[in-house]
Amino acid sequence: MARATDTAYDAVRRMILSGEAAAGSRLGEAELAETLGLSRTPVREALQRLGADGLVEVLPHRGARVVQWTRRDLEEIFELRSLLEPYAAARAARLAPGEDVLADLLGQCDAMEAAVAAGDLPRVARLNSLFHAAVIDASRNRRLPAMLTSVMHAPLIVGTFRRYDAGEMARSMNHHRELVAAMAAGDPDWAESVMRAHIRAAAANLTHDANEAEAER
Repeated sequence: MARATDTAYDAVRRMILSGEAAAGSRLGEAELAETLGLSRTPVREALQRLGADGLVEVLPHRGARVVQWTRRDLEEIFELRSLLEPYAAARAARLAPGEDVLADLLGQCDAMEAAVAAGDLPRVARLNSLFHAAVIDASRNRRLPAMLTSVMHAPLIVGTFRRYDAGEMARSMNHHRELVAAMAAGDPDWAESVMRAHIRAAAANLTHDANEAEAER
């Protein structure tokens, strides 16, 4: 059962993060079980786990749906990210990550840019998540990953990269490379400022779109 629950969890999480399951859409147990070729019990347990992750809202007697964030939600999320991730980047630079860590980060930059060129935005989003997680790991603060888990999901669900024009996408990719350069130079102030600019740029893009969406409702 545990393996079936993990399978359901991974599959539904991918659907959400790729945008296949849109924000606010219903996640029916029966439909998901049929699609995934599983019974309803592991699907139900997977939805509960996704609820704990902050990706799914489980409503009593009404089933589950993908969480939909308001402008205020996004502002709060990015306020937390703009405090924690620049700190993580500065700490990572100060601790001088090894050549293997820097090489992995540059490899992720290469892969992200290739995915951008191919128009594979779900892959861009997945690689972006891995890149940010690697920077946080490089900070060697054991508490940061848990603190950032829920807020790191949000921009993927609302489709950060689907909203970027070509210039915004190029800026985001350049931020990644500049951040690696700052870490390689062991310059915490530089790393912190690049990460803060990166987060604020994403926040401005998403909250602007959230304002427009709320105005239309």
